[in-house]
Amino acid sequence: MEEKTREFVGNHRTLLKIVVLGDSGVGKTALLHQYVDGKFIQTHQATIGADLLTKTVEVDNITVSMQIWDTAGQERYDALGSAYYRGADGCIFVYDITNKSSFEHLNQWRQNFLSNAADEHAPVFKFLLLANKSDLANDGRKVTSEEGERYAQSSGMTFFETSAKNGNNVNQAFVALIRDIASAEEVALYSTEVAERIKMVEQEMDGKNQKPNMNCGC
Repeated sequence: MEEKTREFVGNHRTLLKIVVLGDSGVGKTALLHQYVDGKFIQTHQATIGADLLTKTVEVDNITVSMQIWDTAGQERYDALGSAYYRGADGCIFVYDITNKSSFEHLNQWRQNFLSNAADEHAPVFKFLLLANKSDLANDGRKVTSEEGERYAQSSGMTFFETSAKNGNNVNQAFVALIRDIASAEEVALYSTEVAERIKMVEQEMDGKNQKPNMNCGC
């Protein structure tokens, strides 16, 4: 598998790699198809290994291309490891609000990601926690919103309750992650025009600072 190439234009990155983790059946694939294709896939085969989805979006007037890796949720695929995690800018953890065990396994998934993705050149990872199947909140909810929020806060994650079925909060969650990554890595999501203006101002200021002070009496 080829390594991801990091691309920069001016002062901003335009290509991000995101890994999605969570137990089988929590709706990871359905969430991603809702985000990428804008439609709900009710039945699908379990992900074998990992699938790659791509999406290009406009965030704060800049084009951001995303590589989103949809990984298998079964324990036997934990061995996929660094081959899929390497080069990630962020990770999305997903659990099912009607399945308590999927929530209880979050620590395991988080540790699995950190063990395989971290290296000396890795960026500051940003995490997104999605409590999926919010459309079933009135029919068998097993994990409260407060529990999800507390876990996210204690683990340094941005939290959203989402529904792959009706699209609730799906786009908002991904935009929040993109902005978190940009902030953590000090990569401003400027348009090319704005980046060029900033560069010109900085050069002008540098020129002024380098001019000798003709009134200096020293």
